[in-house]
Amino acid sequence: ISPVVPQHLSAVISKLQSVGVKIIQEVPGSLHILPSKNLIATDIETQPYPGFPTDMQAPFMALLSVCSGSSSVTETVFENRMRHVSELNRMGANIRVKGNHAIVEGVSKLSAAPVIGTDLRASAALVLAALAAEGETTFQGLQHLDRGYEKLEVKLQKLGAQLQRIDIATEHEILQTSV
Repeated sequence: ISPVVPQHLSAVISKLQSVGVKIIQEVPGSLHILPSKNLIATDIETQPYPGFPTDMQAPFMALLSVCSGSSSVTETVFENRMRHVSELNRMGANIRVKGNHAIVEGVSKLSAAPVIGTDLRASAALVLAALAAEGETTFQGLQHLDRGYEKLEVKLQKLGAQLQRIDIATEHEILQTSV
């Protein structure tokens, strides 16, 4: 990944490493990320910078849903930031929420399901979960993704993701992913 300033992402990099992702800085401004087959649970508590960013809470919850073990996620920056949980659970995740705290029991796999994104970060988390899920996921609520990620499907396709944007008769767009 480049360009990137690793010092600005130290909390995120640290949590990725704690679940088993290997991150190498080969040259300044660039990171090489190697996935792991054995992802392990970790705990997350959002904090203002330089702590763990609240904007990464939902995408990390998607990751934690397929990590071995039990993870704790505590949102300390904003209220009502866990609206993505019901959709992740629809895909087979095992997440329980009480207030600003969630317990994520890792599952061996996620399954495709029709999902609806309700905001930018939740939508990003659901796309990541859909890419990891077995089967074909249909995603509605692309206007949230488009607001924050220009041509996300094109960028993900360049990384090898199998997904496509489809216009449907109701003038809404859906994103389909398949594994």
